[in-house]
Amino acid sequence: MEKTQIGSNALVKIMDIEDVPAKIDTGADSTSVWASDIKVSKDGVLSFKLFAPDSPFYTGETISRTDYGAVWLRNAHGGEKLAYRTHLPICIAGRTIRARVSLTDRSKNKFPILIGKLTIRGKFVVDVSESAVKTPKVYRPESINSELKQDPYAFHQKYFKKEQQ
Repeated sequence: MEKTQIGSNALVKIMDIEDVPAKIDTGADSTSVWASDIKVSKDGVLSFKLFAPDSPFYTGETISRTDYGAVWLRNAHGGEKLAYRTHLPICIAGRTIRARVSLTDRSKNKFPILIGKLTIRGKFVVDVSESAVKTPKVYRPESINSELKQDPYAFHQKYFKKEQQ
């Protein structure tokens, strides 16, 4: 089957929710989807809602699954967290695939969905010069180096010391 070309991000359809921005991350193995209200009932049924009330994609619909597992996820900084993993249909560039997704809190991320390489392997080719979603640039003051030069110790205390605690 011919591989479809996609960019570094895409507008995807997950379940019946359309035009959800997703980051295509070939450096990540797995796919993560923003989920909230995650519970497991006494009879072992996993239930959750896609996104959260403060998301424009939130519908409030409860999704239930019996085909799920748990996984330790590692982030780029070496931290780990435990998450549930299940299968959900995701439509990328007009092609619907059954993706294995981790249910995580992505409320602080620019993209509510992260598509990892195991989901797209063999199906898509990623052209990082292409982009379906224009993301806002994060404000970074140009004066950061002047602040460093002014007082390196104070700079370190302000920006790095708290990360080491």
